[in-house]
Amino acid sequence: MKQIALDIGLAPEPTLEGFVVGGNAAVLQHLRLWTESSARSPVPTYLWGSAGAGKTHLLRAARQALLGQGARVGWLDADTPARPSFDEAWDAVLMDDVHLYRAEQQHTAFNWFVNAVAPASGRSRAVLAAGALPPADLPLREDLRTRLGWGHVFELQLLPEAELRAVLRRAADARGVFLSDEVMDFVLRRFSRDLGSLMQLLEQLDRYALQTQRTITIPLLKSMLENE
Repeated sequence: MKQIALDIGLAPEPTLEGFVVGGNAAVLQHLRLWTESSARSPVPTYLWGSAGAGKTHLLRAARQALLGQGARVGWLDADTPARPSFDEAWDAVLMDDVHLYRAEQQHTAFNWFVNAVAPASGRSRAVLAAGALPPADLPLREDLRTRLGWGHVFELQLLPEAELRAVLRRAADARGVFLSDEVMDFVLRRFSRDLGSLMQLLEQLDRYALQTQRTITIPLLKSMLENE
C-alpha cells in the first residue's frame, strides 16, 4: 500500500496576516505593534489557551516578522536540546509550549529570561512566550512561573465552529476542491480542531484525491488513513 507523506517541512511559515482572528483581535494588534516597533519593550508578553487556539502560529509568525526585519531571535520549545546558551546578538527571545518544559529546559528558559529582560550590562530584549495554562497554574519552577506572568498576559479564544467551517470551506475552494457538509462533519468530529492541523489534513486529502483521481468523500478519507 502507498503511504502518503505529509510534507510539513515544505509548508509556508505562519504569518500574522494569515492568523484567523476570531475573538483574538486584541492580541493580534498587540503582536503587530510588538513586531513592528524598533524599540520593543522589555516587558514580557505571555499567551495562553487550549490546543488549537493558535499559540504556536502566533509565535512562529512573530518570529518570521522579526527575521524579515533582520532581527536575530532565540527560540526555545519543548524539543529544544538542553541548556543552549543565551546569545548576546539576539534581539528577542521566544518560548513556546512552556507548560511542557522539563527541568533543564526550565533552567534554560529562566537564564534566557533574566539575560533578556534584566541583563548585567547592555540593552534589554523582548520576551514572548506561550503555554496551555495561565501563568499561575504553570507546572514550572516558581521564579520562572512568576516572571512569565509579570507582563502582558492574553488568553486566546478558540474559533467558533461556524467560523472554523467557513475557514476550511474557503481553503478548500482556494484549492479547487469541494468539501461536502458530510465530510466536514466527519472531520470535525474525528480530528483535532486545531486550525493548523486541519489545514494540513486538507492538504493531505487534496493530494491523495489527485493521486487516486477521486473526489473527497468519507470513504476516500478512510482509505487515506488506512494507507498510512
